[in-house]
Amino acid sequence: MSIRSRAARFVAVLAVAAIAPSIAGAQAAPAPTPLKVGEMAPDFTVTVVTADGVAKKPFKLSEHKGETVVLAFFPKARTSGCTVQMESYRDKYAQTFQGGKKVTLVGVSIDSDTALVSWAKDAKFQFHFAADTDRKVGVAYGANAGTGYHKRTLYVIDPSGKISYVAAPFNQMAADAYTDLGAAISHAGGSH
Repeated sequence: MSIRSRAARFVAVLAVAAIAPSIAGAQAAPAPTPLKVGEMAPDFTVTVVTADGVAKKPFKLSEHKGETVVLAFFPKARTSGCTVQMESYRDKYAQTFQGGKKVTLVGVSIDSDTALVSWAKDAKFQFHFAADTDRKVGVAYGANAGTGYHKRTLYVIDPSGKISYVAAPFNQMAADAYTDLGAAISHAGGSH
């Protein structure tokens, strides 16, 4: 191979290396940015389910003023990390979520309502799940860039509708994550 053809090949490799990051960046979805403490929580309406089936009335956040709402975005029903997280919520429901008195817990994923009902029934979950199949709630809350699964993000919304606590990401494997969540719920006004 001549020096000239080696030089041309070297220049071609450099050119590809120079444009590859911009091509990759153009194709990658932007990273979601979680909302911040003190911001008003964006209102939304979404289909919710429990172990008993699909709720007759959709969940509308603004209809829950006066109570503490916990939105727990998670990737996918029945996966190992999500099962650990939701089973921890179930097992700590009476203490952490005050048995649902003035505290509403909603697990939010892109799963279908039928998949969430089945999981809730099998695992005896006593809280709501939201079927955010179009990802609109996840996008509004910075848990999803509009493609793929929701990132494990948690919000506590106080009775006035403001975000009072954010865990992004929520570490479902750490015991102190649940302790911190319980304290945030109490601080938000859930223990009146």
